[in-house]
Amino acid sequence: MDAVDLQGIAAKLEIAGPGFINIRLADEFLAARVQAALDDAHLGVPQLPPVKAMVEYSSPNLAKEMHVGHLRSTIIGDCLARVQAFAGYDVTRQNHVGDWGTQFGMLTAYLVEIKESSNADIELSDLETFYRRAKVRFDEDPAFADRAREYVVKLQGGDAEVNALWRSFLDISLSHCEAIYRKLGVLLDRNDVRGESFYNDDLPVIVADLRAKGLLTEDQGAQVVILPEFTNKEGEAAGYIIQKKDGGYLYSTTDLGAIRFRVGKLGIQRCTVVVDARQALHFQQLFTVARKAGYLPDNVQMEHIPFGTMMGEDGKPFKTRSGDTVKLIELLDEAEERAYQLVSDRNPDMDEAVRRDIAHAVGIGSVKYADLSKSRTSDYIFNWNSMLSFEGNTAPYLQYAYTRVQGIFRKVDAWDKDAPIVITEPAEHALALELARFADVVHQVAKDSYPHFLCSYAYSLATAFSRFYEACPVIESGVVNASRLKIAEQTARTLACGLDLLGIKVLEAM
Repeated sequence: MDAVDLQGIAAKLEIAGPGFINIRLADEFLAARVQAALDDAHLGVPQLPPVKAMVEYSSPNLAKEMHVGHLRSTIIGDCLARVQAFAGYDVTRQNHVGDWGTQFGMLTAYLVEIKESSNADIELSDLETFYRRAKVRFDEDPAFADRAREYVVKLQGGDAEVNALWRSFLDISLSHCEAIYRKLGVLLDRNDVRGESFYNDDLPVIVADLRAKGLLTEDQGAQVVILPEFTNKEGEAAGYIIQKKDGGYLYSTTDLGAIRFRVGKLGIQRCTVVVDARQALHFQQLFTVARKAGYLPDNVQMEHIPFGTMMGEDGKPFKTRSGDTVKLIELLDEAEERAYQLVSDRNPDMDEAVRRDIAHAVGIGSVKYADLSKSRTSDYIFNWNSMLSFEGNTAPYLQYAYTRVQGIFRKVDAWDKDAPIVITEPAEHALALELARFADVVHQVAKDSYPHFLCSYAYSLATAFSRFYEACPVIESGVVNASRLKIAEQTARTLACGLDLLGIKVLEAM
């Protein structure tokens, strides 16, 4: 113990069993940390060494409307992009949408057909129904199916008229996605979209390059990379198909094209791909092939960020009562409506426009936080009542904690902002200690890509503030304790920043 010099940092050191030392940080040290964070626009979070990073997330199939299965990728990815950027990385957001292949020939053919007989705009307002009707035509009418295949050939061949129709369909489909992004408050726009079609011209180049490097083997007419690193139960090496027997390409080929472009053209040094856990084997094999081919150098970090499934109360993947997939926009609309009823019950005399604004922040925030607060690798049960509760580890609880702090400032006309921070009470010490942890948590999430660590921190901070608020009056007999008000101010700034990194809005009043 005599060899440890923590003067000015620790108030007390004690041995707590073999291999353990308890360190109580000095009140003066914590006070200085809170003041330094108050004086810093970045809240005392040091910037990590600069890294050119990319976060790929959301990535819907533009042939259909976004459903609840897209929620986790969208909000987890958005959180990770926000955290990495705040921590100091140069972040590129990427929306790798599905916008190519046989299904788009089918949809383009159907679009041409209905333009001649009905109002296409009305049908396109419901992409799910549009896709279903096109699929029925494809399955039941051989002549239509032939036309659809012809459109695929024309599309791949660069036919100007078919290409224009395809682009008009993509534009409409993307507008559906953008409406959801706006409602969710995620930071994705058209500039972040780079679909599978973008890499189409590079696919034959990749096949030729892999063949030249001796990596391709022909197997039943298909072009395959044999991977001895991945074997089945019989000990046979896995084959990673690059080109089908009919000459067509797969996700594997497109994903290799994406890696080549990101590393070779954009200079990405770290890429996190937020896709559900069922695709784990695909990404393991993809990264292995990319490294063998030299597309993914050892100094580039490429990560698959897997996540589990949103489950219904019955423990099965979340569905409607009829068993259909739930459209994401309908889920978000319901979240807002439930929050509106909750806010109206609590504040019936509040102006309706204000209630709607609060309902949006609370409803959307609740859906996002209920997801992000769970370890992303776990499945979780979707429950309206628990996620909209104002008690416990929920978005409404944290949003309300922020408004409580703002409520203090509404009672204060003037105060000494230059007053020193003096910590004397246990609740002050505990709150200041939580505030000092913020930088470590941000860096941990930036490094490990687990948003629930940030959620746990925000809940701990709000809980510490609640205890501080009860035990340490900020205003007593009309007199403002400037030191405590400064601690409260930094708490509000940290809560607001933490929730913003999660993509959740705060409110001045609720």
